[in-house]
Amino acid sequence: MAKEKKLVEAITSMETDFAQWYTDVVKKAELIDYSSVKGCMILKPAGYAIWENIQAELDRRFKETGVENVYMPMFIPESLLEKEKDHVEGFAPEVAWVTHGGLNPLQERMCVRPTSETLFCDFYANDIQSYRDLPKVYNQWCSVVRWEKETRPFLRSREFLWQEGHTAHATAEEAEERTQQMLNLYADFCEEVLAMPVIRGRKSDKEKFAGAEATYTIEALMHDGKALQSGTSHNFGDGFAKAFGIQYTDKENKLQYVHQTSWGMTTRLIGAVIMVHGDDSGLVLPPKIAPTQIAVIPIMQKKEGVLDKAYELKERLSDFRVKVDASDKSPGWKFAEQEMRGIPIRIELGPKDIEANQCVIVRRDTREKEVVSLDNVETKAGEILAAMQSEMLERARAHRDAHISEARNYDEFKDAVNNKPGFIKAMWCGDEACEIKIKEDTTATSRCMPLKEEQPISDVCVCCGRPAKKLVYWGKAY
Repeated sequence: MAKEKKLVEAITSMETDFAQWYTDVVKKAELIDYSSVKGCMILKPAGYAIWENIQAELDRRFKETGVENVYMPMFIPESLLEKEKDHVEGFAPEVAWVTHGGLNPLQERMCVRPTSETLFCDFYANDIQSYRDLPKVYNQWCSVVRWEKETRPFLRSREFLWQEGHTAHATAEEAEERTQQMLNLYADFCEEVLAMPVIRGRKSDKEKFAGAEATYTIEALMHDGKALQSGTSHNFGDGFAKAFGIQYTDKENKLQYVHQTSWGMTTRLIGAVIMVHGDDSGLVLPPKIAPTQIAVIPIMQKKEGVLDKAYELKERLSDFRVKVDASDKSPGWKFAEQEMRGIPIRIELGPKDIEANQCVIVRRDTREKEVVSLDNVETKAGEILAAMQSEMLERARAHRDAHISEARNYDEFKDAVNNKPGFIKAMWCGDEACEIKIKEDTTATSRCMPLKEEQPISDVCVCCGRPAKKLVYWGKAY
């Protein structure tokens, strides 16, 4: 019992210190380790397996919309990066530079990609000649480097894994359609696979991607009431095309500039899953992305026939991702470890269960136990996993909706920021000065202007009192 208690005590209560709880979980569940490269993390097998499941499902959905995967170089010459003024200014503070090749200084320094717009643009300028070459709907899976001052596992690190889509289209309408299509794909993925509800919206000009005409975002709410930008989709218009000379000959034999989009999701999604669903015992993983969906835990496994039955059960459950814990640890320790790792369900199986042709199935999220006939275990396991997936989404949605407040004046707004963690709905005049003032006064930022039409909550700006133009979701964010 002492060992089992120690395993749980290794995690700080989220109500005591949410930041420390988060760090404890990612370490104790063995998702990451810290490396000797400052600001960079090691993704351990348990963490990388979650990313593989996210990657596989996203990739499948991308390809259903006509996306093809490519790969671009990781180095960008400085002259190429500087072709689009707003873009380079937006990333300059975070760029890591390569100045030497071996012992020799480079004639032109190169940055390690913080993002690949310029590389795709350079490629498209040569690859696109005619309207017949369009659209180009490409994506790459890679890592990028951004020299962050403060880092936190999954949420912010100097190198991280992501996908970045880059498309080129003949018309502005096609580009806008693709921009919103990918945003909706991201939102559906988060809700259907990660069991994480999101708000779909448009970023303000101040918060949009450097060089974009418009940035769309999905915003999720973490358990502590902070927002997390979980995916973005950008419409570049023809700005990059003009900077890089990406033109095509249309059906009338006239030269036109292409219209481009870019969209991406990163390993910060793993951090989001931890902070939306986790509890004081560790991870709670949605079944669709859990590397192991079922842990079979034999009780009194040294008794004749128990381990054989456990492995037989694993074979019968081959439609799921199953592991048998045949280690020599005590059952109580195994239970605590299964909970720590967020494995959705465990199946307890001992001599008396075998004799009675039954097992005990325990859900990770609710800890509900159910005695199930071994004759029906495959069907029942599938039903429980499906119920867990949908109920996790509903609980997360209920938590988010309970943490959305409204503010009609600046006093109400500041009170909400200080005393009501979560999203704050408030009207805005559209002036960037008000956006800056709100951030300086409260540290809350504009998260998005919702795409789904909502009733205005007043007719004046929450900050300055002038006529309002937009309803905005505000909040503190990671």
